[in-house]
Amino acid sequence: MRTRSVCNPIAHRGRSLPLSQSPRIEIAPQGPTLSRVTAGMWRLGEWNMSPAQRLAWIHHAIERGVTTFDHADIYGGYTVEALFGEALALEPSIRERIEIVTKCGIALTTSNRPAHTLKHYNTSTAHIVSSVERSLTELRTDRIDLLLIHRPDPLLNLDDVAEAFDRLHTEGKVLHFGVSNFSPWQYQSLSSAIRLVTNQVEFSPLRLDPITDGTFDQLQSLGASPMIWSALGGGRLFASDPNDPDPARTARIRKAIDVLAQTLGVSPATIVYAWILRLPSKPLVLTGSQRLSVLDEAVAATNVTLSIQQWFSIYEAALGHEVR
Repeated sequence: MRTRSVCNPIAHRGRSLPLSQSPRIEIAPQGPTLSRVTAGMWRLGEWNMSPAQRLAWIHHAIERGVTTFDHADIYGGYTVEALFGEALALEPSIRERIEIVTKCGIALTTSNRPAHTLKHYNTSTAHIVSSVERSLTELRTDRIDLLLIHRPDPLLNLDDVAEAFDRLHTEGKVLHFGVSNFSPWQYQSLSSAIRLVTNQVEFSPLRLDPITDGTFDQLQSLGASPMIWSALGGGRLFASDPNDPDPARTARIRKAIDVLAQTLGVSPATIVYAWILRLPSKPLVLTGSQRLSVLDEAVAATNVTLSIQQWFSIYEAALGHEVR
């Protein structure tokens, strides 16, 4: 089978974890149905895969129930969407089995964007529409399942964004809309002009802001699931980082994770994903690695339910003290 050439079953303490399926959920009322484990494509350009190998990787993900693929126009210096599209072109029918998420609104300075003289944000109607049309071409698809505004823009005009979203939706080019890295108030503000279905934010035991700033509370009250990027803290939870601003805290969190991993007989990464999936806002977690073992560990987490005290053991380690 085509996927075996890139499939690396994971093992933990001498035994293989059972392969499981990522559940799929409707992420908001009348929103899209996505897989709770989502494959992040940020580093696809670094994977050194042929189009056929990329297609095989996509098949592996689908077999694990991971049907949602997260992109942004800027990934790989505006190259990753085209790499993914090359794989889809080898088997166009596979498009009906997956969901594509992409983002726009950041303008990078790269050789293939000579008009950009400095990095900036652009959420004008014209830029959003042209970005989506370019993404459709690069991805070789006729629709985006979910489009996110990548970052809050100080010059964001609600009417401009609403006009772009209305046009793209009417033309069938984008089915649903959301944001990324928005504060609760920024989310509420844009929601007054357009129906949003998610906020993709950074969250891990190393970064607790969405708990404390009201992001998760807001989304739960709206029945919307957050999407989580950098769930493993950029790998810092499991490897020493000379730039770690607080290595003692990281070590404390790592110890709490390891205790649960040993208790439950799963990998530390699975524990972290399970810790995030335990939140009542029903988040989706993004993976970002070429290694299929990481994808499998995330999917395995959908079958692990931490007890309340187990969840708080990691939270306490992250806080550095007992809850008040």
